[in-house]
Amino acid sequence: MWDTFRAVFWAFLGIRSSQGYDEDRKKLKIHHVIIAGVVCALVFVVMLLMLVKFITAK
Repeated sequence: MWDTFRAVFWAFLGIRSSQGYDEDRKKLKIHHVIIAGVVCALVFVVMLLMLVKFITAK
């Protein structure tokens, strides 16, 4: 499970070695990666909204 979130995190950053990508491709299941990607994207959007709300608060 944590391997999936780690792989998604590296994908969000856009830095991943080809060796690490090949290892992830062998051991991760696609539906786990999709779910982790959606969860991470939602967390990212919520954090951005909270940051904007904090910055623009009077």
